[in-house]
Amino acid sequence: MANENDMTTAEYGADQIQILEGLEAVRKRPGMYIGSTSARGLHHLVYEIVDNSVDEALAGVCTHIEVTLNADGSVTVVDDGRGIPVGINHKSGRPAVEVVFTVLHAGGKFGGGGYKVSGGLHGVGASVVNALSDWLEVIVDVDGKRYHQRYEKGHVVSDLKVIGDSEPGRHGTTVTFLPDETIFEETVYDFNTLKQRLREMAFLTKGLRISLTDARISEEMPEPRTESFHYEGGIKEYVQYLNKHQEALYDKIIYCEGVKNDVQVEVAFQHNNGYNEGCYSFVNNITTPEGGTHLTGFRNALTKTFNDYAKNMKLVKDSDPSLSGEDLREGLTAIISIKIGEPQFEGQTKQKLGNSEARGAVESVMTEQLTIFLEQNPAIAKMIIDKAVMAQRARDAARKARDLTRRKSVLEGGGLPGKLADCSDKDPKNCEIYIVEGDSAGGSAKSARDRATQAILPLRGKILNVEKARLDRILGNEEIKSMITAFGTGIHEDFDISKLRYDKIIIMTDADVDGAHIATLMLTFLYRFMPELIRQGHVYLAQPPLYKVERNKQVWYAYNDDELNQIMVQIGRDGNNKVQRYKGLGEMDAEQLWETTMDPEKRVLLRVHIDEESASEIDLTFNTLMGDQVEPRREFIEKNAKYVRNLDI
Repeated sequence: MANENDMTTAEYGADQIQILEGLEAVRKRPGMYIGSTSARGLHHLVYEIVDNSVDEALAGVCTHIEVTLNADGSVTVVDDGRGIPVGINHKSGRPAVEVVFTVLHAGGKFGGGGYKVSGGLHGVGASVVNALSDWLEVIVDVDGKRYHQRYEKGHVVSDLKVIGDSEPGRHGTTVTFLPDETIFEETVYDFNTLKQRLREMAFLTKGLRISLTDARISEEMPEPRTESFHYEGGIKEYVQYLNKHQEALYDKIIYCEGVKNDVQVEVAFQHNNGYNEGCYSFVNNITTPEGGTHLTGFRNALTKTFNDYAKNMKLVKDSDPSLSGEDLREGLTAIISIKIGEPQFEGQTKQKLGNSEARGAVESVMTEQLTIFLEQNPAIAKMIIDKAVMAQRARDAARKARDLTRRKSVLEGGGLPGKLADCSDKDPKNCEIYIVEGDSAGGSAKSARDRATQAILPLRGKILNVEKARLDRILGNEEIKSMITAFGTGIHEDFDISKLRYDKIIIMTDADVDGAHIATLMLTFLYRFMPELIRQGHVYLAQPPLYKVERNKQVWYAYNDDELNQIMVQIGRDGNNKVQRYKGLGEMDAEQLWETTMDPEKRVLLRVHIDEESASEIDLTFNTLMGDQVEPRREFIEKNAKYVRNLDI
């Protein structure tokens, strides 16, 4: 009889260790290499190939990148760089271009000779795209010859060969790939998602032109469309673009540029009359949503340089407290972009930079050049300091208001808002809170709810637009105070997600224009003051039905016009049908509200999601929709009207 050790040896011997050949590891665990197999991962494939072309631009040998979404679902990326080397790689005995597309961690970025700086995802880009594609073809134009090779599911299916002469003067690389539908949840590319990222890349690479063409013809789009991005001003134009719907505090964009300790530093910023801070940081053109040492260096330099100037010029008294970084960054839009040879990121997803030399480099370059700028532009310096002093006063007032909104502990006797109908279960994981517009809908929701796990907070009218107000005024608003107190987390630097009292925060408004406006006001508040709630997936939009259909005592609910049509086709269109269009939640009785919108078994909830890679575009959208200027808002609505599902006029 075998003992236990023998059994273990039999089941876990040398033959049980799996060796995943070539790119099989990528196909088996795609999420490890591109983050996910959702739409985000799908779009990442394009960024990986484009990143390689951008690296050529950073090396000064590429001026134009063309991205085309083809009718068959494939994507083509063309650049006018040097062309991937086609000579034999002596280690492998295969052409270098084949090695780049079939071997993980192969490329010109590891030896330090090919590129001084590069983006790309840990040098695995081209081979990972190849591994996750149904097929991929590469064409290289170099030395007057055109070379071609094809791969399927990562495997070579044709050797690299010359297929003719290049067009006169043509050099560079053309990659076409079709994402593998057996790996990705969806394989349809979104033009706008790519547009945002490619625009950002063009801003960050001064002088580079990037074109995006959608050649997928449809009824809605009978002609191909192309957008082109080219910014000679680089990140200065980026700041201008982000501030375009704001009133700038001063005309100039402050720009600092230099090299320190082999770190190339570029910083551009401008204040506007708003109250929100928008600082976006990049390393080798890769966004770092969680900042890092380069952002710390920027903030340190900004705070110290302005305080030194304010004291020296007697713009603030020696006895007054120093201006905080927060005060000086009120209404600031800034881009911090550095290029560094060996970036060290915290975490696989490159969310945060860890290189200590980056902080010193940014701090040094910026302190020196900002000091000179302030001395040469005293009027601008005074405007910024005056705004910061006002922010400091408002912050003191807000601190007092915030102390009132902090949720008292249970021992101190609660302190929850009076109109909150709380749930009896005290475990936040089981609990959810519905934020409901209006008392009548609030009344129905209170009657309909599951009292154990569902809390109801009715709000009267439209909450304050936080995009247009300072912190002290925001914290004085009763509706906002009620929400902060009910959630329990606090806001800004007091925010603590472990104190969240409900796992789901559900915004429930009428399915009309007013309801959409109120939902947008609430989302603006949550995004500006408690963004972590959205990031961690706690914020939802309820989806009340638009129509109720009755026929012979049977009832159906439709959430949009398409669903209504489907129901009508199913049951037949005749005089026996009674169709009711709901104007608001208040028109539903408690039973209807429960079964359509609140019953966890049947309801439809939309989870609100932040795409960290598009933070600057999200800020711009909130500025456009909720800011002071009417014209940009009208343009945005006209441009996006075709995507609106239900419009109540």
